[in-house]
Parts: sequence; structure tokens; C-alpha cells
Amino acid sequence: MAPEPPRAPRRPSERIVRGVALTEDYAWLRAENWRAVMRDPSVLDADIRTYLEAENAFAEAYFAPMGEAKTALVAEMRGRIKEDDSSVPAPDGPFAYFSRHREGGQHPLYCRKPLPDGPEAILLDGDKEADGKAYFHFGHWRHTRDHARLAFAADTSGSELYAIRVRDLTSGADLPDVIEETTGDLLWSADGSVLYYIRRDAEHRPSKVFRHVLGTDPATDTLIYEEPDKGFFVSLGETQSHRYGLIACGDHDTSEVHLLDLTQAAPLPRCIAPRETGVRYEVEHHPSLAGIDSLILLTNADGAEDFKLVTAPTATPERANWRDLVPHRAGRMILSHTLFAGHMARLEREAGLPRIIIRDIASGDEHAIAFDEEAYALGLHPGFGFDTSAVRFTYASMTTPSEVWDYDMASRRREMLKRQEVPSGHDPADYVTRRLYASAPDGESVPVSLLYRKGTPLDGSAPLLLYGYGAYGITIPAGFSTSRLSLVDRGFIYAIAHVRGGTDKGWRWYADGKLAGKTNTFTDFIACAEHLVAEGFTTPDRIVAQGGSAGGMLMGAVANLRPDLFAGIVAEVPFVDVLTTMLDDTLPLTPPEWPEWGNPITDEAAFRRILSYSPVDNVRPQAYPSIFALAGLTDPRVTYWEPAKWVARLRAADTGGRTILLRTNMDAGHGGAAGRFDKLDEVALVYLFALKTVGRTT
Repeated sequence: MAPEPPRAPRRPSERIVRGVALTEDYAWLRAENWRAVMRDPSVLDADIRTYLEAENAFAEAYFAPMGEAKTALVAEMRGRIKEDDSSVPAPDGPFAYFSRHREGGQHPLYCRKPLPDGPEAILLDGDKEADGKAYFHFGHWRHTRDHARLAFAADTSGSELYAIRVRDLTSGADLPDVIEETTGDLLWSADGSVLYYIRRDAEHRPSKVFRHVLGTDPATDTLIYEEPDKGFFVSLGETQSHRYGLIACGDHDTSEVHLLDLTQAAPLPRCIAPRETGVRYEVEHHPSLAGIDSLILLTNADGAEDFKLVTAPTATPERANWRDLVPHRAGRMILSHTLFAGHMARLEREAGLPRIIIRDIASGDEHAIAFDEEAYALGLHPGFGFDTSAVRFTYASMTTPSEVWDYDMASRRREMLKRQEVPSGHDPADYVTRRLYASAPDGESVPVSLLYRKGTPLDGSAPLLLYGYGAYGITIPAGFSTSRLSLVDRGFIYAIAHVRGGTDKGWRWYADGKLAGKTNTFTDFIACAEHLVAEGFTTPDRIVAQGGSAGGMLMGAVANLRPDLFAGIVAEVPFVDVLTTMLDDTLPLTPPEWPEWGNPITDEAAFRRILSYSPVDNVRPQAYPSIFALAGLTDPRVTYWEPAKWVARLRAADTGGRTILLRTNMDAGHGGAAGRFDKLDEVALVYLFALKTVGRTT
């Protein structure tokens, strides 16, 4: 007999907010000492641990009969991974740097070799560093310009609190300098004597930039910048010219960047242009653009909704001195730009497809690198060099494994350096990728990317997994996934709904999926599912929906709105307790989220709007689809109690009797398992859930 699902004890509480009674039955699942739990999961309250472990045991019992199928599925997915794979070496002066994995290794090795073809040296061994740790994840790693030292960051709890260490690359020994509880951002001074890094505040917000002089006690490090706005994050970057460090501050709408002259011993940050609400900008540098030391900024200033590129003298970079270099053109969204001595490369998207544009600095002439497939992913990877005509990019589609290319911006010659190897075999001709368009209730056309195996029946009998995200302007690329093939080879159609909230069709596509337009994300996703049914690809009892984080909130919303349209829903680290979280500015990262969802503390319209769709608050008696929710105990982005409360309310309200599962990774955070093979276990569970939900054997 199947075990009974756990029932979280109801401990009702009520509060009145803006005249509305908000009832909480499961608020007790939020640990009072949650900050301590982020650092040390062992201090979790015993009652909460008992409940989460009971949910895990119930999920384990659900999957237990599929143990052999899971083993086979993991082995199949692992067979598509080149276990000793390596990245293409990136040249930097006398060395080329790259990462690789050893056969059977879970974590990367960071390596270098002397040019042109010297022997490999392992600089960091991820498997060795992770030995004996329940969780391990490398953050950033950066070598000094003289190639003598390497700074690296590692998280050992999943809470995104990284310890920074510095390794002497001659002796291989770590220096005494250990900087705890950072974000993992790293930046070296030009001479390699100073390291810049960021600490988080009590609410887990990246907010303070410090200067560390090698050989000194980190407790004496100098605070050089502190962000006063609790809604702003801080990050570190560097211009391609390597002259300037960049202290970038901002939320989802507004940004401000400070220059840090890396050639100086103790530079003070210099603001480029003071923040203006709604104005965003990113910065690159060129020492002699038209004979002037200049900054080139990507910005939406002056109504440039889809962004433009402007120049400004480095000495006087304020807004009054910005001059258009690449003017705004509606519908063409400029995503990023990189400057080299003789060229500029920019990545842009138009009509839902990306392309790379190369510009000759001297003449202003431009040409494009583009591809012909219906849907594909393109990435720009500039490397370490500045005085070079070579730029590196990656290309993939849902059928084509990832390719790494070097492109000569002067001669326009391209060379493919690597194509992702699939050891067990893969023929792109066996698969089909397509781009469809669904009509949203307001008439908007929503792109849908499809992948299926040739011969898959398109008569409505095929099961379909529909993935969605739709927040923060993030676009889900139509790229290649080896693990996805295991689902497709078992008869599934895999679909990505490019819903509003991303920037697939420009910045307006994002703006129309946030704040007052947030429900467009949900109705777009529903429209995509309905379109796929109407076009004969599948039927509602064969659709499994999937999304994670903000996409998990999408899953919770559509489960409430149209439970009849989906057989099952997979919600990974789902942001589902939106109203309660946005009403609590003491929680990790809540103030920075207000520009995305609204501030219900100060804005009644935002309160009413969020209340109308917040998944936890809108669970009601009805027959829900089968649901599989995944959480991470040390997750600082979506706290573990959000999916726990959601599942508890679903269990109490559901009238249909389908399976509702909660699985909490007790040793990880937002990203789940860190090891590359451990991750396959989690993917396998999702696929097994999808297969079982639609009645397929494995």
C-alpha cells in the first residue's frame, strides 16, 4: 500500500493588511533562525526538519518503484557527457587558460599551459577541494596580469556565501589571506597586489566593496564603496581594456556605475553618471576612440527602449556629454557590447533571434554574423585580449550541439574550434526544431520553440513538456541540451514558451510582463499550451509544465488558473509566496524585487495585484494537476519555506487526489546539487515524474 502523504500541522494565524485578512496556516515552517540555517543547515528547528524529511521520504517512496528506470536514465544521460571534456583554451600573454573535467570527476579543474603548446598545469582541482564536503561550488576565479597568483572563491553550503583564497602559481601553495562570506566577485589591481571583493549585508544583499592588500589581515580591509539603497545590488566587473574596474549598482530598472582605476594603488570609485530612476547603462572603455580616451555605454536613456550605444569622454562622462554611436532602433534590442583596439562587437536580438554585429572602430563599417535555423542560441565570449582582431562566440540550436568559433573581425574568417561531443552518439538529422507563434488574449504573438524526434506523431497523441520562465528580462535560449534528448527520445515534444517578462521580442516584451502587466506572463503561457493543443501536437492530459524560481511562480499561477490544461507541473525552487515575501523587507533580497513585482507595503494597487495572483494565496478547493516541487534548504533567493507552505496548502485544498510531491535538498541552495553527475539525479527525477504523469513507461 502506498504511504499516506505528510500533512503539515495547521497552526493558524491572521493579520489584517490594507483591510484584507491574510490567513497563515503554515508560517511556522519559516525557521526563526533562518539566517543561521543559511550558514549551517544543522541548526534547523527539529519540527521543521522532521516535516521536510517526511516529505522527502514520501517523494522517495513515490520514485522507489522506478529505481531501475532512474539508474538507466542517469546512465543514459551520463553517456552523452564527455567525462574528460575541456573548454577551448583562451590565450592571455604567454599562457592559455582553460577548464576541464577528469573522467568520473564531479567538479571542474582550472588549468593553463604555456603557449604555443606547453604542458598542462592544474591550478585548481575542484574534486580535491570538494572532498569531504556535502556541497561545493566554485565562484569566480581570476589570475593576476603577471600570471603569478590566482584568486578563487568557493561556497561550501549552497547559501552563496563564498570564501576567497589566493594561490601562488609557482609553489602551488595558498597564501594566508582568506576572506570569508563574500559574494565571490573578484577583481585584481593591475600589479596584482590588491584584491577587490564584495560582502553581503544582513539581508544577504551584495552591498559593500572592500580593498584587500595581499599579506594583510582581512579584518583591516578598507571599505571603498557601500550602497545605501536597500533595493540595489552591487557587482564587480572589468573593462576589456583592463584599465578600469567597474562597480555596478542597480535594481531591475535603474543602474549606476563607478570607475576604479586599476593602475592606481588606492583609487577612489568615480561615478560615471548619477542614477536616474528608469535609466540603465553598462560601460566599456577605449583609450583612443576618435583620438579621445572614451567610454562606450549601452543605455536606454532618452527613450531608447531597446537600448543604444553612446560615447563619452572618460574625463567627463556625465549624461550631458553622451553622444550617440549606434542610435536606438525599435525592435532591435542591443544586449551587450565589447571593445577591442580596432573593433567593437555587440550582441543584439531582433524578431526573436540573436546576431553578432562587428564594427570597425576607425571607419564605422559594420557587418553581421548570423545563422539560418528557425531557432538558435548565440553567445559572445571576448576572452582576455584587447589588442586583437579575434573574438570568440558560441552557437547552438535545440538540435545542434554547442559549437565554439573564433572569428577574425578584420578578415571576416571564422574557424570552428570545437563542437560539443556526445560520446554515445547524436545525429542532428534525427531531430526537428521549429518556431511557432501562439496568439495571446490581447492579440500579442508569443514565440514557442519546439524540439522533437523525427517520426514523433503530431496527431495529438504525443506527450509534451512546456517550459517557461518570464521574469527579469531573462530570455530562455533555444539551445542544446544532452539530457533533454532522453525525454525527446521517449516520445516527448519539448517546448519553450517565450512569454512576456523576458526580452525575446525587445524590452517592451519585458515591460509588459512585470508590475501591472505580470498576469500577461501567465496568460501567455496558457495561450502557448492551448495553441499546441489546437495545432494537434498534444492534448491537455499529456502536457507537463516546468519552470524554476520566478518560473516556478509561473507554475503556481497557472496551476491555480487552469489546472485542467496540465497533467502535471514541475516547480523547481518556486517563488510562490509572493505577497508574504514582498511584504517583509527583512527577508533576503526583498527590496531589490519591488521594481519587478511592486511594493505592497507602500502601494495599495501593488498589494491588490500581487494578492490576486500570488500562488500560495490563491490555492483553492479544486482538482490540481500532479505537482512536483523541489527546494533547497540553504537557498537565499527562494527560501525553502515558500515551496513547503505551497505544498501544504495544495494538499489541504486539492479535490482531485493526484500526486503532490515536495523534495528539499537538505545540503544545497538555489542551484540544487553542485556536482555535474549529482545534478543528473535531479534531472532524472523530473523526467521520471513527467513520464509517469502522462502514463508512459520508461
